Amino acid sequence: MSATAAESTDRPAPDDRPAPGGLPALDDRTCEERSLRLRRRLERLIGIAATEGNALVPLRNGDAIFGAMLKAIEEAEHTVDLMTFVYWRGDIALRFAEALADRARAGVRVRLMLDGFGSRLIEQDQLDLMDAAGVTVTWFRKPLHLSPFKQNHRCHRKVLVVDERTAFTGGVGIAEEWCGDARNEHEWRDTHVQVTGPAVDGLAAAFAQNWAECHAELFDERDRFIDEEHHGDAVVQVVRGSASFGWQDMQTLIRVVLESAEERIRLTTAYFAPDAYFTGLLCDAARRGVEVEILLPGPHTDKRVCQLAGQRFYEDLTACGVKIHQYQPTMLHTKTLTVDRVASLIGSTNFNRRSLDHDEEVMLAVLDRDFTATLDGHFEEDRARSVLIEHGRWKRRDLLQRAREAAVVPIRRFL
Repeated sequence: MSATAAESTDRPAPDDRPAPGGLPALDDRTCEERSLRLRRRLERLIGIAATEGNALVPLRNGDAIFGAMLKAIEEAEHTVDLMTFVYWRGDIALRFAEALADRARAGVRVRLMLDGFGSRLIEQDQLDLMDAAGVTVTWFRKPLHLSPFKQNHRCHRKVLVVDERTAFTGGVGIAEEWCGDARNEHEWRDTHVQVTGPAVDGLAAAFAQNWAECHAELFDERDRFIDEEHHGDAVVQVVRGSASFGWQDMQTLIRVVLESAEERIRLTTAYFAPDAYFTGLLCDAARRGVEVEILLPGPHTDKRVCQLAGQRFYEDLTACGVKIHQYQPTMLHTKTLTVDRVASLIGSTNFNRRSLDHDEEVMLAVLDRDFTATLDGHFEEDRARSVLIEHGRWKRRDLLQRAREAAVVPIRRFL
């Protein structure tokens, strides 16, 4: 049983679970057939083998996420590797700096990679603290040091690997905006995941890929290259997206999952600004009878220009039967997608051109019924705090709104 199932000892056995949303009960045979079919499609079309024996713990909002990450760092005995796009100011940023510095002083090898643009607001005192303690801090593509062609290509991955046995990934940056439990507009809503098992190697490789570009030493005697033990039942494929021209693995991942859906797609994303092709995939799914729901930020979005770029497609999507919900309490920063009650995607990738075309990203494709049920439950709770975009009303939106949407078209590929 995966670690997810351990969250609720009162959860009924799979065969006895009530079907959510009016869907027919999902029997074990159908679940296995769907999982195997999707697994083989992803393995064959992306060329990355999925691993078995993983345990996943979904972590919802800053209180749970930061607590688990800091605990893992504080208990590290050999190595800590952390990469992040956002590392800003605030008490939580200092707590991470102190935790990393403490382990480095204790003889643990600690490496921290910061994106040159996303982490530009980090306080110098924190960098000095970590440097004095022996933390190796490296910057990914500092803008002033780049050619114009690389300025737009950022490292958006969020990965923490501790002692080669425990890893974390998801949407959270190291900043006070993520603290709390989404209780008000000052506490962002987000999801991370803790991973143990063979999939840790894939997340370690995501760190190593970007570290190799930034630092001369890729590994040392502290790297033990241990065999990963089995901790649960989840099947996980780790997919890395890299800034490039043309089609890439992250686009294949999302395309295969959307085209494979038979009954339901639930997408939650912080930044929704796809191109016409991926909008078409969502519409195609809805037209063939799949229930497609999208959960997006509402009034508290931190990037209004990206929201406008996505709103340009609302009319077409809702006309196809896609349901779009806007989250009301605070900024929604979660990046998850569930399909047919058996599969989930979770990681750093947004459903926008920037993530799919320009940024370094990492995503877990998870085949695990319990984990997917947990994310579906989170979706339903978040949807209850959201407003549905009604097709008729949106179609009659005013000229000013239409003008704003049109104004961002020239820059939509950068959003």
